[in-house]
Amino acid sequence: MIRGRHVGLRAIEPGDLEPLRGWRNRPAFRRYFRETGEISKDKQLQWYERIVLADPNTIMFAIERVETGELIGACGLCYINRIDRSADFSIYIGADDLYIDDALAPDAARLLMAYGFEEQNLHRLWAEIYAFDAPKAAMFPALGFTLEGRMREAHWTEGAWTDCLYFARLSTD
Repeated sequence: MIRGRHVGLRAIEPGDLEPLRGWRNRPAFRRYFRETGEISKDKQLQWYERIVLADPNTIMFAIERVETGELIGACGLCYINRIDRSADFSIYIGADDLYIDDALAPDAARLLMAYGFEEQNLHRLWAEIYAFDAPKAAMFPALGFTLEGRMREAHWTEGAWTDCLYFARLSTD
């Protein structure tokens, strides 16, 4: 386990799948994710078996509270490109309807950044978010990520177009 001040990152286990699926299926959270439809048990299991366990270009972690060991969310490095030394940065807190808060999510994000830069020797971490995702739009700059670009009206959701924002942080930042 990788321990921070408030949270720890550990491997995702089969027992984590149902809580993670429940959080991802909450409409208030689902609007922030690429998957717009409800995630079935079968689809969640396929994700675990094909991506979490078998895809060398994805490293996913369960986020848990240090003091209790309670599962509270997930984070990971996806679409890892070993030649360019880059990865997509993914994170959310599902417990207590938080999504992104002021303590747990930044603590987990700092652990994931250190893991990506120091353990995986990555040079660039990037994230694509929707323009209405105010919690992440505030968190990323606070973590030293730079807003690198905006794709106008690139995603259709909830009956309207929204822009996609691209943030990144380099190992040298």
